[in-house]
Amino acid sequence: MSDEPRDDENAERPIPRTDGSRTDESRSGDSRSDEVEFAQYADDLRKAERKVAGEIDPGARAVVVAVAVLVAMGSLLLPHTGSASGLDVLTSAADAATERVAVVSKVFVWFLVVFGICGSMLALVTRRWVIAWIALCGCAIGCVAGMLAWWSRNTPGVGGVAPPSGVGAGLVIGWLALLVLTFHWSRVVWARSTYHLALEEERRREAVAREEAARKLKQRPGEH
Repeated sequence: MSDEPRDDENAERPIPRTDGSRTDESRSGDSRSDEVEFAQYADDLRKAERKVAGEIDPGARAVVVAVAVLVAMGSLLLPHTGSASGLDVLTSAADAATERVAVVSKVFVWFLVVFGICGSMLALVTRRWVIAWIALCGCAIGCVAGMLAWWSRNTPGVGGVAPPSGVGAGLVIGWLALLVLTFHWSRVVWARSTYHLALEEERRREAVAREEAARKLKQRPGEH
């Protein structure tokens, strides 16, 4: 008699299904988790790429740029023309007025201070590509202004009045320092620009690879 209830219980007990539905659910859950992990990894990779792409690595050029900045600072203490030094031209002192300093000389000195000295120092400290690019543009324009300033000291002005003094040592040294800064910043910026192009090409390839990987992850097992 004790065996009959057991048979009834076994008959009423449901038989577990073996159609593989739970296996499919677990596989789909694993696929979704893989997609989430892949997306997080891709985001971290893009952030790291943007950070590296915005930085510069001047290497040994940093020493040359630092020396050129010191030379540019020293040129401000030397005579720009006659008895007027670079600082006198920068501050529009009485000596600069006496020497009848032209506007191009003032523009050159300001570009030398703002971009050649301050811009270069800021680019070296921060190592930002944008700041280096701005310093390059300012130094390039300053070189043109320095050439015109040199020309103005050897050319009579309006009415044939010649300048009382010629080109001073400060103007020559400052202009040469600005030429050196322009050359080295152009090499640094150009190298980084080439790296940007290569990085964009690599990103396009990675985007295609991510799309292909996502398409494969979405496929169900057994599908091709």
